[in-house]
Amino acid sequence: MTTPEISHQPVLVVDYGAQYAQLIARRVREANVYSEVVPHTLSTEQLLAKNPAAIILSGGPSSVYAEGAPTVGADLFEAGIPVLGICYGFQAMAKAMGGTVAQTGLREYGATDVTTVGEGRSILSGTPAHQNAWMSHGDSVQQAPEGFEVLASSAGAPVAAFANAEKCLFGVQWHPEVKHSDFGQKVLENFLFEGAGLEANWTTGNILEEQVSRIQNQIGDAKVICGLSGGVDSAVAAALVQRAVGDKLTCVFVNHGLLRAGEAEQVEKDFVAATGAKLYVANEQERFLTALAGVSDPETKRKIIGREFIRAFEEAERAIMAEAAADGEKIKFLVQGTLYPDVVESGGGEGTANIKSHHNVGGLPDDLQFELVEPLRLLFKDEVRAVGAQLGLPAEIVGRQPFPGPGLGIRIVGEITAERLELLRAADAIARAELTAAGLDNQVWQMPVVLLADVRSVGVQGDGRTYGHPIVLRPVSSEDAMTADWSRLPYDLLAKISNRITNEVDGVNRVVLDVTSKPPGTIEWE
Repeated sequence: MTTPEISHQPVLVVDYGAQYAQLIARRVREANVYSEVVPHTLSTEQLLAKNPAAIILSGGPSSVYAEGAPTVGADLFEAGIPVLGICYGFQAMAKAMGGTVAQTGLREYGATDVTTVGEGRSILSGTPAHQNAWMSHGDSVQQAPEGFEVLASSAGAPVAAFANAEKCLFGVQWHPEVKHSDFGQKVLENFLFEGAGLEANWTTGNILEEQVSRIQNQIGDAKVICGLSGGVDSAVAAALVQRAVGDKLTCVFVNHGLLRAGEAEQVEKDFVAATGAKLYVANEQERFLTALAGVSDPETKRKIIGREFIRAFEEAERAIMAEAAADGEKIKFLVQGTLYPDVVESGGGEGTANIKSHHNVGGLPDDLQFELVEPLRLLFKDEVRAVGAQLGLPAEIVGRQPFPGPGLGIRIVGEITAERLELLRAADAIARAELTAAGLDNQVWQMPVVLLADVRSVGVQGDGRTYGHPIVLRPVSSEDAMTADWSRLPYDLLAKISNRITNEVDGVNRVVLDVTSKPPGTIEWE
């Protein structure tokens, strides 16, 4: 596999275990500056080897005085690279340079009033003297390192922000990356453009040009296939590769029988009509059902789906070559729509925890016969949508709600059967139709509909007792799936969805609403 490198100098976000490390990178990219997340285990030498334009030290759950707590080398601050410390990163920065960090007993969590006190204001320029910021700390910086100006304070943090403008070193106790900090984005942009002197030159146009060039260099004159699911990621990845190599690409649509109602037809209608790409359809419903029979464990299901998906691809490759009466040249490359959140959550973000195995990342067999092309691997979802729009894909594709590669297979909690799939398809179709009719598609990131197949509950339908399955509605609001909150849908809409599902879908007698944020819960149930 070749990782699609970016020519821009990155702003590195050093992850100290923060739940918002990826969000920091995303906020930097919103300012049109390229950013990547790296682990705190990298040494100063390793960080500098990545040729960073600037470095941001993230928050984290540790105390700087706890045994085994992550540290930052003091030599980083003598390297001439602009650095911004946030929360734990701010405290680690202060301690490394001789400042004082202590447990005062005055913890601050959530919305906190911050008062600016510095003369130059530096990274707080353009923000009010009193502002609302989002805090999450027990320790606090009591004394800034020598040579630093104190910029702000709060009730629990006498030094809530500091700066050494001469050395381009800055820090804030609060989390500027979250929307709850009223002027957080301004603080980050002050650091990027005023403190670090960077230029806002990271655009979807840059992404498009760079990736087309890199795809051409990677693939050369070889042939390539792409797994087309009909979702945003695979569609944009395929369109991007086609822009680069033209008819060397054949899109393969494996109908694994785990799709939503009408989805197979949408693939052929929407994508093919928009791009004119070659499409080979493999109807493999029975193959997947047979392989998944008796399996309930979610990770095992994901790996089986990934394995069978690749096997179906290998068979499609042989069929495509035979039909084309080619000269025996083997298809060498496989395109996947892997995104940056997929990489991070699957443990591929250089030291991050493995939350789950993504179909695009963790479910591939060891004897994979293709070299992967992953042109979206370093992009967030909103960047993917922007690239898709630039490629000319219709709004019906680039604006579509995310749908996982394993499909409904991970929205059935329990064994997958043909009957359970039909039941879930019917419930899902009702929920999607009513959400669209209410005009709320653009206000909901996605709304997984989940079947609790191994759970039954007592109900009363048609004057008789029933023993049916519960359906879970999981509407969530998010910007990039790294964090999410449950969507506050109107009660009348929820009631209508529930009534229709319990009235129209045999075997369902209860509809429940998932009101868990991410974290602690993931968006998908499995």
